[in-house]
This record gives sequence, structure tokens and C-alpha cells, in this order.
Amino acid sequence: MIPINSSVVSGIALSEVDGEMKMLLMKRVKGDFWCHIAGSIEQGETGWQAIVREIEEETQIKAVDLYNAQYLEQFYEQRLNRIDIVTVFVVQCPPNQAITLNEEHTEYRWCNLAEAKALAPFPNQHKVYEHIWTHFVERKASDLYRVNLV
Repeated sequence: MIPINSSVVSGIALSEVDGEMKMLLMKRVKGDFWCHIAGSIEQGETGWQAIVREIEEETQIKAVDLYNAQYLEQFYEQRLNRIDIVTVFVVQCPPNQAITLNEEHTEYRWCNLAEAKALAPFPNQHKVYEHIWTHFVERKASDLYRVNLV
């Protein structure tokens, strides 16, 4: 049997950078690969509270415009012999959002969809980015997806 873990959340930050919508990717120290924001849900937190905290910890972005992306990442972690199911969120940022990375990442880039897919090594990341691009960049995000941060 393979256990299923759902204690991790992830988030895609979107910002208009020099007039073009982009998504944030960061190069992770552990593993040396490009990814989006992610982290574990701590004791007593909801999923949305965890991603708000992770966004601020990893990038110094204060999430005020948060959405449920209506997408679940899923992948097998061989080292732990488990399947991870990860709820994805989107944070809409002001234009030219400033980023300050924490110690988990060495660099960051604001990317269009093609650039993000070229940097990210995992096929499931590509699917997440395509979904986000379709439902949050090419279309206006539905208010039904908005997370009430109260």
C-alpha cells in the first residue's frame, strides 16, 4: 500500500511585469530545481492560512488577493513511498511585485508560460502552470474561487 499525504499546499504568484503577465518561479536550494511556492500545513492551520504564511516566508509578498486555483497537484515521492496531493492557490500581486527570497531559494524569475515550462523539470508542474495560465491569465479569475482571508 502507498499512503496518501495531503499536508502540503502550493501557490503561484502572478504579477504584471513591464506590461506582461508573469508567474513567479524560484530555484530551490534543496534539490536545485525551479518551482513555485510550496510548504507544509502547520498544526492548527487551514490550507489557505498555510499558503498565506508560506508566500510571505518565501517571498515577502503579503497575500491580499488569494484564490483557490481549483487544481490538485499529485505526485509519487519515492524516498517516502507516498503519494502527495497538494492543493494549489493563486496570489494575484500588484504590478512589478518586489520579491525578497528566504534561505530556501537561490534566485527567482518572473516567467511567461513558455519560460516557466522550460525551467520547471517536472511534467506535473507544467500542467499546473497551464491550468493557472488558462484560468487566471487568459481569463479573469472567477469570484467563486476567491479565498476570504478573514
